[in-house]
Amino acid sequence: MIFTLTFAIRASNNMLITTIPLISAYIFHFSSVLIGVLSSILSISSFISSFFVNSRLDNSRRRELFLISSATYAVVFPLFFVANCILIFILSFIAGFSLGILFPNIITLSGSLNDRKMSERMLALYTTALSLSLIISPGLESLILQRFSLREAFIFFSFLAFLVLFISLKVRFPESHERREISAKAREILFSPRFLAPFFNNLMYDIPFAFIEVFGGIYAIEYFHASYSMATFLFTLYFLTSFIGRALFTLRAPSNVFRIILLNVALSVIGLFLAFISFNVILYVISLLILGMPHGLTYPSSLVLIRRNFRDEERSAANSYFTGILMGLGGIVPIIMGGIVSLIGIRLSFLALTIVVIVFFSLFFIKQREIKNKESS
Repeated sequence: MIFTLTFAIRASNNMLITTIPLISAYIFHFSSVLIGVLSSILSISSFISSFFVNSRLDNSRRRELFLISSATYAVVFPLFFVANCILIFILSFIAGFSLGILFPNIITLSGSLNDRKMSERMLALYTTALSLSLIISPGLESLILQRFSLREAFIFFSFLAFLVLFISLKVRFPESHERREISAKAREILFSPRFLAPFFNNLMYDIPFAFIEVFGGIYAIEYFHASYSMATFLFTLYFLTSFIGRALFTLRAPSNVFRIILLNVALSVIGLFLAFISFNVILYVISLLILGMPHGLTYPSSLVLIRRNFRDEERSAANSYFTGILMGLGGIVPIIMGGIVSLIGIRLSFLALTIVVIVFFSLFFIKQREIKNKESS
């Protein structure tokens, strides 16, 4: 049930993330900066609800808000079909706010088993559902766009939003999850190396990923003259290798996560550089296939680190802060990258992102050493 719920949420959410920029650029004719601002609203509102609302609720009230958010998401999603250049900002904010409640609770439920190995496998299964949805979602949308418009695609994907509500009504929060009180203070979590290590690990690829989702399709259209359908289909190839990576992670969760992280760094730098030098769509496809692998492995490795670093009574709050901050940064990144794209273009932006990967890996390494030193002392 968690697998299906995760699939429905992420498939519909990804459709919003990748299609809203296309509508903004080719129907509303927004500038690169305004496209970044609109794309950011979805993430910023998710940050607000996850960080400031969900993390502060006692566990008994989280299920109530979980159901309200599911219903809100189901109502708002089909309205994108009739959205104008103003309403699309409002709808994006509401949809993002709902998602900021849904995602951290699903993560906590997935990792709530007492057995560490099974719990980490469930977290990996959760991320595998994310990747599977990201393969099917753009592939399905690509088929839809061969016969229907960008706006009409929202009607088809509204089914998934309604499926989210239907499944949410049947989800049972574990009793321990409902009654457990949050005793951890925000400052103790947020400034702890136990939190910052997985946070920097995820940022290492989360920033390039946010850029690819917003500008990856536009890059294919503007530089390689791809159609809307082809630009959307490229995300299917990107998420295909992501799914393979997460499936392998699920089947055999690694005890040494650091090796996986080193692999992610190498693949990210290679993939981003290849996207930068791509002179045709074939090379661009190869770069996306390479970049899909670190996308698949980074998020589950971060969740496993959180699972290992925090006690049960801290973990729900840590997941909310983790999800909320990443969503908030996902909102800021498109604005910043929209400005950078206006200055240097999409191609050079891919090269700039290789520096981002190296910087955040260095920060992760520093915090991970702090954890090891504290454990050995």
